Amino acid sequence: MALYSIVLAAIFILGAPYWLVRMAVSGRYRAGLPERLGRVPIQLRKAAAGRKVIWLHAVSVGEVLAATRLVSELESALDPAWLIVISTTTATGQALARQRFAASNPDRVFYYPLDFAFSVRAWIRALRPRLVVLMESELWPRMIAECRRTGTPVAVVNARVSDRSFARGLKFRSLWSGLLGRPNLFLAQSEEDARRLIALGARKESVRVSGNLKYDVRAPSQSSASEHILALAAGRPILVAGSTHGALQQGRLGEEQMLLEAWQAIRAQQPTLLVLAPRHPQRFAEVESVIAKSAYLKASTFAQSTPAVPPDIVLLDTIGDLASVYRVATVAFVGGSLVPRGGHNPLEPAQFAVPVLMGPSYENFRDIVARLREQQGIAIVQTSAQLGPTVADLLSSPEKRAELGRGGQSVFEQQQGATARTVEALLDLLRSSEHRP
Repeated sequence: MALYSIVLAAIFILGAPYWLVRMAVSGRYRAGLPERLGRVPIQLRKAAAGRKVIWLHAVSVGEVLAATRLVSELESALDPAWLIVISTTTATGQALARQRFAASNPDRVFYYPLDFAFSVRAWIRALRPRLVVLMESELWPRMIAECRRTGTPVAVVNARVSDRSFARGLKFRSLWSGLLGRPNLFLAQSEEDARRLIALGARKESVRVSGNLKYDVRAPSQSSASEHILALAAGRPILVAGSTHGALQQGRLGEEQMLLEAWQAIRAQQPTLLVLAPRHPQRFAEVESVIAKSAYLKASTFAQSTPAVPPDIVLLDTIGDLASVYRVATVAFVGGSLVPRGGHNPLEPAQFAVPVLMGPSYENFRDIVARLREQQGIAIVQTSAQLGPTVADLLSSPEKRAELGRGGQSVFEQQQGATARTVEALLDLLRSSEHRP
């Protein structure tokens, strides 16, 4: 840990000029800085005083969505003496966490501290958590070490190991095994994830397969954004492209540009409303410049006025609306897959029986995509050139759309139950740690 702290401090110091400039020009980088440095807000201290605390860490939007039902069901299983607090790393995750969790207690959502001893210890001293729950693959050595030092059990839920992480981990197994051997419990998404965790050094007795929490995430049946988009379509088919990414290399096309080219070919045959939902809010302006020559409308302006002429493109520049907007899609494309980003969750549109398309990069959701393919519940396009013809073919064939939609929805329905299994495992861990609810 001493060597780790030295390396982390060196990275922090060497990178300080860059981060200081970014903080000076963008509020996004200043957000939560006191909390990241170990300052625990007074109101949160008061809220936690005299309560038995569970600290759940969800990095960003995807993890917050997966944690929503988990937190709700865990709270239902615990008595009022318990308090679940939620931390995030990203600003988008923080915004969504405040929407999802702050209604009952606005003080319980905060930014995760930097992984230094002084900042982590400040939070552990203030909250005195009975359990720390980490979502998916967030393993911070200092946090885990401090929990071990204070006897605080750690559970990693919805745990997964991507292809890239597994390959890198095997090269440095001697380092990983020391870290992975410390958490009390890993609840893996799949048998393959469990196998990889054990291969990297997790104790076999600490690893269980509980399933993927994202199978249990149900989007709201409607939202103002989805209703506006349905009205703007005015009977046209709707192509929703969610969680899209930009190009990884200069001179290459980002997913929005690929989709724009495909959509222009599609609309020559059939007028279609295109909805673009970039994964990262900081790219909203960039994507707006890509569609500037088209008739477009930003979702953030829906409440201000109704356009005289329905737009051809909607830029979904709001947080937390994408899942419900998928409900009104005729066809859905899930991004991060035509560029090598590992893809995003295809179950968000599949739950509504919407036909789903992805590119070839879906390794972050390999198990889910495999199940969808088994049930003919997803279409995979290998290149952007295949995107337009595939969408056009689906738009012209209600039977093909219905078949893909039924297959995807059946996978969503069949695989539910991970939340209940996760809650039971966490309660067992609390009981075994003599912190009885």
